[in-house]
Amino acid sequence: MSRRPARRKGSPTAVGDLIGRVLGELGLEGVARSHEIGEKWEEVVGAQVAAHCRPLGLRGEVLEIEVDSPVWSQQLQMRKPELLAALGRNFGRHAPRELRFQVGYARGRRGAGRRLE
Repeated sequence: MSRRPARRKGSPTAVGDLIGRVLGELGLEGVARSHEIGEKWEEVVGAQVAAHCRPLGLRGEVLEIEVDSPVWSQQLQMRKPELLAALGRNFGRHAPRELRFQVGYARGRRGAGRRLE
């Protein structure tokens, strides 16, 4: 006779909310930070900026960002202090300290980015 697992009581939790917590518990804080930044990217940088770039991941304290054109890469390079400040407001001491931009993002392509760290 097989036993059924006990059901947990309480409200369900979104899988996206659990990923960061689980990664942190596994000692993968950098991956957890990358995930959290990716989840809040549009909220942090705004819809217009988010339409032209996406975070790839963290390499130490450097957030690598893929941008859809050289023009936007240059624009974001000039706005780097503003973007770092927004990241700092949202992530505090866990915010990246530097941004690195690379051209190659094709809008609408999902899951094609590589994860760092």
